[in-house]
Amino acid sequence: MSISGYTPPFSPRGKAGIVPSPPWHYVGNFLAIDFLTAPDAVAVLLPPGLTPSHDHPGHCTANFVDWQCVTDSGEELLDPIRSQYHEFLLLVHAALDDQPVMYCPYIYVDQDTSLIRGLIQGYPKKYGSVYTTRTFDSPSRAAARLEAGTTLAGTLTVKDQRLAEGKVTLQHTTDATAAFGRAPIITLRYFPSLDPGYPPAVHELVRMQPEDTHISTVWQGDAQLTFFDSPTEDLIQLQATHILAGYRYTMALTVRHSQVVRRLG
Repeated sequence: MSISGYTPPFSPRGKAGIVPSPPWHYVGNFLAIDFLTAPDAVAVLLPPGLTPSHDHPGHCTANFVDWQCVTDSGEELLDPIRSQYHEFLLLVHAALDDQPVMYCPYIYVDQDTSLIRGLIQGYPKKYGSVYTTRTFDSPSRAAARLEAGTTLAGTLTVKDQRLAEGKVTLQHTTDATAAFGRAPIITLRYFPSLDPGYPPAVHELVRMQPEDTHISTVWQGDAQLTFFDSPTEDLIQLQATHILAGYRYTMALTVRHSQVVRRLG
């Protein structure tokens, strides 16, 4: 009997793999905070092939996201622990061949399926604990409805250390482009080799190719964002020098494939 699957562990029925094959369909509630940090702190994080942004030096976006993800069958919706996860995603503005892009130096999730999907796509995912304020339609002091004056929050904890917290006080809806879709996202796919005689097994820049993207009404407001020091993380090196704005919106997209734009090794 042969074994099968998209990712290890492979098994006769192909069910043991951590991640099923794409397409992957996502929908998520974003709490996003645009901010400026020291341009040099961003530049040092860029991999070969990317250069600092000419128009937006030091411009970053911190995203606290409550995601749901399914395959074509949609069966994960009937076993919610397989579809739901939370994520903290940091994007920085950069340039590829003088064209504006965004790059992800840090990202944290709370599900192994999301972590492996991310590594396949080039996102440097690590485990973390992420929470965001939930919204509900029913009137209640606990509902945090999407309306002017509501304050929403997001937190990130890694290895029991608080690493980030953000707040957005909603003021009005906006036609501004949602932070996640302002420019193409470039990721770094990298996998080292244990044999010192060989270069990395994978070392390439990848352009994400989202499909069927839909964005809800975008709420904008004042925001706060703080990064904290940690024995194991360097996120604090991107501490905000100026907060630009905060946003709350819902985004849906599908991922089937990505495009290798440059091989580095």
